Amino acid sequence: MPTLTGAEIIVRLLERQGIEFLAGIPGGANLPLYDALSHSRIRHVLARHEQGAGFIAQGAARATGRPAVCLATSGPGATNLLTAIADARLDSVPIVCLTGQVPSPMLGVDAFQEVDTYGLAIPVTKHCFLARSPEELLRIIPEAFRIAASGRPGPVLVDLPRDVQTGLASFDAWPEPGLPDAPPVPDPLAVARAASLIGQSRRPLLLLGGGAARSGAHRAARLLMERCGLPAVSTLHGLGCAPADHPLNLGMLGMHAARAANAALEECDLLLAVGCRLDDRATGRMDRFCPDAALVHIDIDAAEIGKRRATQAAVAADARLALEALAESLEPAPRLAWRVRVTTLGEQWGLRPPGLDDPRSAYGVIAAAARAAARTDGPDVLVATDVGRHQMRTAQVWPQVRPNRLLTSGGLGTMGFGLPAAIGAALAEPGRPVLCVSGDGSLLMNVQELATAVEQGARVKILLMDNGCLGLVRQQQELFMGGRTFGSGFSARADYVALARAFGMPAFDLAAAADPETAMAEAFAAPGPCLIRCAVEDEPHVLPMVPPGGANCEMICQEAGTVETITAKEAAHACA
Repeated sequence: MPTLTGAEIIVRLLERQGIEFLAGIPGGANLPLYDALSHSRIRHVLARHEQGAGFIAQGAARATGRPAVCLATSGPGATNLLTAIADARLDSVPIVCLTGQVPSPMLGVDAFQEVDTYGLAIPVTKHCFLARSPEELLRIIPEAFRIAASGRPGPVLVDLPRDVQTGLASFDAWPEPGLPDAPPVPDPLAVARAASLIGQSRRPLLLLGGGAARSGAHRAARLLMERCGLPAVSTLHGLGCAPADHPLNLGMLGMHAARAANAALEECDLLLAVGCRLDDRATGRMDRFCPDAALVHIDIDAAEIGKRRATQAAVAADARLALEALAESLEPAPRLAWRVRVTTLGEQWGLRPPGLDDPRSAYGVIAAAARAAARTDGPDVLVATDVGRHQMRTAQVWPQVRPNRLLTSGGLGTMGFGLPAAIGAALAEPGRPVLCVSGDGSLLMNVQELATAVEQGARVKILLMDNGCLGLVRQQQELFMGGRTFGSGFSARADYVALARAFGMPAFDLAAAADPETAMAEAFAAPGPCLIRCAVEDEPHVLPMVPPGGANCEMICQEAGTVETITAKEAAHACA
């Protein structure tokens, strides 16, 4: 019968869960846990800020699909984690956060570094625990991992008073590791109803979201696309579910979509939405989204079905299982007229980004990075982005070949996400390089994690778009605030090449390189982290763009800022 402290129990349970590394920062309230961790085979990654630790855990979880762990002490340590936790909640990322807390007798008396972590975290987690005894940990820790990974994944927080960490517990046997519940099986009647509606439609469209990517539904989705003449669009997190070069793939929908994708949404008579929550950046004005289409919604989270729009059929189940069941229920239907129409839309209104052939331009440098990565390690590279114009450009032009290869903050849109998430992904998949596409505004949000990348030898290549401003904020000010660019420019500019080198990281400046393609190749060939600066002060707006609060059929397509309305509805007759 073992007798161990609560901290020792936690560490042993983490080992039994298969945790190989975790990120965090020690403090008084979690020192017993750190002391126990010092005797473990688990690798500790010392982040430079707790938000960085949370995003390192996110990067690992997004890259592998398995729960990852981060640690923080009480008070400011725990509150610094909250942004990363809220980000994980909105993007359905399974992380387990262990926070130190003041001793149980001091709860509620405003002790030093006491905050109500449990109360603060409830709105932004999938579940919260406040441990009351070391014996409870034998149930709580495996349960935290089970909850984080089951159904729609999400973050779970366990608050650990110091006396729970130091107290002793005796027990007979270790509990089994917490494993995800079996995914919900689709109801045959719901599948039959959905199949009937799809079979009757003339212009169906497939919308692939992050849930489709996480469930491994890409093969079933491609089968449906090709057998049933189903063109596809994707959300930001669904990119890669349909290969970027597939003739039936129209790319990303919504605010910064190709005009062809939003035009197809305007013309379809049925939308099969899989693993997405129909958020406003994807749909635009919901009252004008897919105006002539029936909605068939597949989602593992039944609460998302019908939340923003009534459905004509719904399947509350795992996306892969539901699409496989649909594929078995549907007869082949080539829908040649609809395929021809989609091809025409792509030819007429497909994306044609400016400067793709110039490796020093905002779009061209992303294309050059893709070429360098492919030459060094093949096309299947992990890409983490921060939030801004560089994020949307990456989503528009990076050649996505598989799902879950683009790690980006979608629901919360968190600047500062990219670098620590890239570090976590690189540590979780050490044989694979990770490209972090960032902007100067975003990098400065968690710039201290440059030290973590160097210390860990993380194979992270940082492609920095340096424009001296908050680019996407400035774009909206120029387009929608009468050109008044208040508060969005940096009057004090940093030398990011010198800054990276000060942290001990190699750095290249494409503006000074004789051959930017050669410099890019050298950066990708370097064994550890590296920064590549690209000056993009004169970068154009990211277009097309749906105005905030506007409908997807109304897009700004020209630098002058004129709104062009998608009015072509001839497909309703051509495909009849």
